[in-house]
Amino acid sequence: MSRSEAVRKMTGLTVMLPGGIMPGEIMAAVHDLSRKYDFGIYLSTAQNLRLINIAEDDFEAVKAGLAAAGAVFKGPGGFPLPKVCIGAGSCKLGLVDTLEFSRLVGERFAGRKNVKPKFKIAVSGCPAACSGAMLADIGVVATRAGFNLYVGGKGGPRPRVGQRIKKGVSRDEVMYAIEILVDYHDRKTTGKQRFAKLLNADDFPFSLE
Repeated sequence: MSRSEAVRKMTGLTVMLPGGIMPGEIMAAVHDLSRKYDFGIYLSTAQNLRLINIAEDDFEAVKAGLAAAGAVFKGPGGFPLPKVCIGAGSCKLGLVDTLEFSRLVGERFAGRKNVKPKFKIAVSGCPAACSGAMLADIGVVATRAGFNLYVGGKGGPRPRVGQRIKKGVSRDEVMYAIEILVDYHDRKTTGKQRFAKLLNADDFPFSLE
């Protein structure tokens, strides 16, 4: 068998980890399944768990074993889980419970379909912005005066810091603004496109500060 043929017979699977938290049941299942089926484990920068180099013949068995442990899998078009810092309770600088914030975002947008690839959202529990909120399509940063909301950040070969559209607002105001932004991004794009390219459009729904 050639090397290219071997590569074609391997696949991967991404397990969603809300708030970057790894439940013990999933951790145990991944450990046991990886020993049985000999696949790799990668903790992604998006705070998900990627299982790599799964033999195609083993894929369904691995997926079923993880599903039995409560795993939820990433699929095309789903709303991305926010990338978060550890937040209040585990960081002395944290001003809000970022894990709870992530859970609320996940619940509010769980039914979204056809979300474009590479769309990113991040939540930081203080102005240090350790989760990379300033480099996400939508970035939420907690301050002592409320939440600041940023849009249009991105990494890559031409990185860009997001621009602020809300300052010192409530959590409910942030959620409402995120919904407007997600709707706008959906209307204005047909494929993979970062928010940075939409900020100068005449119909952009917010003023940039």
